[in-house]
Amino acid sequence: QLQLVESGGGLVQPGGSLRLSCAASGTTLDYYAIGWFRQAPGKEREGVSSINVNDGSTYYADSAKGRFTISRDNARNTVYLQMNSLKPEDTAVYYCAAGVAASMLARWYAYWGQGTQVTVSS
Repeated sequence: QLQLVESGGGLVQPGGSLRLSCAASGTTLDYYAIGWFRQAPGKEREGVSSINVNDGSTYYADSAKGRFTISRDNARNTVYLQMNSLKPEDTAVYYCAAGVAASMLARWYAYWGQGTQVTVSS
């Protein structure tokens, strides 16, 4: 059974950076696409970025383009989300998820982590 654990969240000032990690256990991530999602209080969960399993192609929400970078290290069974130029509106709980194909839609992912809080505030 695949298990995902996010880490790297925290409090950061506007304009700062964070790198989120999504570590997998139970099985290899080699066969899964990985997505990062976020959910702010009172809002629906939204896709932020995803990375495919076969060709490593990446996808970003408009809000993340140019600021966030998703990457995967199969040797470490870990996927990262580098977030730069953070804004207060990036404040949310960030989740990673594993599925069969990269998508910004949560319904395509079968496995989810518990989330890590990101707060952008001065």
